[in-house]
Amino acid sequence: NKPSVVILAAAKVGGILANSSQPASFLLENIKIQTNVIETSWISGVKRLLFLGSSCIYPKFAEQPIKEEALMTGELEPTNEWYAISKIAGIKLCESLRIQHNFDAISLMPTNLYGPGDNYHPTNSHVMAALIRKFHEASSNSFPQVQCWGSGSPLREFMHVNDLGEAAIFALEHWDPSAGNAPLDKNGKPLAFLNAGTGKDISIKELSTKI
Repeated sequence: NKPSVVILAAAKVGGILANSSQPASFLLENIKIQTNVIETSWISGVKRLLFLGSSCIYPKFAEQPIKEEALMTGELEPTNEWYAISKIAGIKLCESLRIQHNFDAISLMPTNLYGPGDNYHPTNSHVMAALIRKFHEASSNSFPQVQCWGSGSPLREFMHVNDLGEAAIFALEHWDPSAGNAPLDKNGKPLAFLNAGTGKDISIKELSTKI
């Protein structure tokens, strides 16, 4: 098809249970997807490539709100480190191809997403879809209670998939890391990737109550 622009959104994803029980699958499948698509895009002369990563790339105890410079400054969250490591590899592959071969690859790190077409698997889904399924089933079957994992105190940021779609198009049309007005890190160097989110978080307990 000879595309001039490639947006790489494909990935093996899942919640806490899926990550902890399938560590090799999360590493192998995601690294294969990324390496094949990114390298082939470069070799084929694609003009721009946008790689979508994940906010889980950051250290577990990163300063809030999380800034791009926090990458690789501390230990990852153990429950999804395999997925995070694969995404970090994708970011670095894009960055290295830009440095060595001037390949125009950029990366966005979306926060937690929700919307149509989500995965509602009972054990392999992300928290928003998992909670929606639990409460829907409880309501449909008149269950007296719903069991939710954890304390409910962790804070998470959520964004609708349509908003990420708009952010991706905006970045492709307006963001050139080598431009004079490009976003810079705290050392004044152009950022190789940008966070994409709403800037607002909610506790899992509050989210459960809303659902």
